[in-house]
Amino acid sequence: MKNRTILGIERVDEFNNVFKNKRIGLITNPTGIDGNFKSSIDILREKTNLVGLFSPEHGVRASIQAGEHLDTYIDEETGITVYSLYGSTRKPSKEIMDKVDIMSIDIQDCGSRYYTFIYTMAYCMQACAEHDKEFVVFDRPNPITCEKVEGNIIDIEKYRSFVGYYPIVQRHGMTMGELAQLFNTEYKINCKLTVIPMKNYTRSMSFEDTLLPWVVPTPNLPTVNTAYAYNATCIFEGTNVAEGRGTTTPFELIGAPWLKSERLAEELNAYNLPGVYFRPQYFTPTFSKYAGELCGGVYVHITDRNAFEAVRTSFTMLHHIRTKYADHFAINKPYVEGRPGLFQFEAGTDEVIENSIPLAEQIEHVRRDSKEFKEISKISGNHLLIFKDW
Repeated sequence: MKNRTILGIERVDEFNNVFKNKRIGLITNPTGIDGNFKSSIDILREKTNLVGLFSPEHGVRASIQAGEHLDTYIDEETGITVYSLYGSTRKPSKEIMDKVDIMSIDIQDCGSRYYTFIYTMAYCMQACAEHDKEFVVFDRPNPITCEKVEGNIIDIEKYRSFVGYYPIVQRHGMTMGELAQLFNTEYKINCKLTVIPMKNYTRSMSFEDTLLPWVVPTPNLPTVNTAYAYNATCIFEGTNVAEGRGTTTPFELIGAPWLKSERLAEELNAYNLPGVYFRPQYFTPTFSKYAGELCGGVYVHITDRNAFEAVRTSFTMLHHIRTKYADHFAINKPYVEGRPGLFQFEAGTDEVIENSIPLAEQIEHVRRDSKEFKEISKISGNHLLIFKDW
C-alpha cells in the first residue's frame, strides 16, 4: 500500500528543539491541516506556545474575496489575536514582531508566481531579518508538481508587485520551503530560516499522488485542476476578458459578451497546443466582470497534465484574442494613476505587455527564461532544493 506524504506540520515533535520556550506566530488559512484534517492552529496550540495568528489574503478562514482588505481581530475559536497581512500593512511592524520569537507559515501554495501567499511569506521573512527573529516553514506539496518550470522572469525594476515580487517565472516548480530558501539565499533576505520538510514526497508527485486531502486555499481555486489552469488564464485578470470568477469553475473558463464560443474554440484549437482542448462554453457570471451578462468563451480542458504548457497556452490565448479581436479587447486601467496595472504586473515584461514581438518569439522567450530560472533554483546550491530528484 502506498504511503501518504507526511507534512511539515506533522513533524513538530521531531523539531521540538526549534520551538522550545519560544513564542510562536503562525501564518495560515483553512489549508493548514494535517493529513487527518486536524488544524495546524490546534496542533501548535497543543505542542507550542502559540501567541498570534497572521492572516494572508482571503483571511485565516478563507472567507474574503480577492483584493478585499482585512483588519486585525480576535479569532472566535481560539481567542488568539489575528493580525492582518493584507490590509494597511503587508509586513509585520516592530510592535507586532516584539510579541513573537518565531514566525511560522503553514499554507497550501498553488505553484504560481501570481499567488500572493508566497510574498506574504517573503515580507514576514524580511521582518524576521530586520528584528532578529526566526522564521519556520512547515513545508507542503506543490500541487502542480515540481517537475515543470515555465514562464518569463519578471522585470522587477519595472513591475515588482504583490503578484510578482522577485524575478521568478509563473510556474516556478518549487515547494514553499524551497521558495523560502530561494528568497533567503538568492535574493538576500538572510533571516534565520528553518524549513521542516515533508516525508514520502518527490518532485514528480501530483497532489493526488500525496494522498492528502485537498482544501480550497482561496475562494476561486476550488480544485487541483483549477491550480493547473491558473497559470494559463490568470493573465486575463487585468483585461476585459472574464477569467471565470462568479462561476463554479473560475480560471477554467475565459470569455466576454463580445466573443463567440464556437468560433473562438475553433481558432484556439487550430494552434494544436499540447495537453489542452478548448470547448465552446457560454456562461453568466454571478459577480466580478460581466455579472449577470451572457459571455461567450471557452472551457480550458487540460487533457494531459504532463504535456500541458500553461504559460505557452496563456500567451497564445492572449496574443490571439488581443490581435483577432482588437476592436473589443482592452487592458484595464491601473488602480493607481501613473503606475502599472494588474495586467502589466502579471505579464511582467514589456514584450508581452506591448505585444511588440511575434508570438513565436514570446514563446521562445518563455523557454529561455524557464531554463535560466531552473538553473537558478538548482544552483542556489545544493542546499536549496529539498527534494532532489531533478
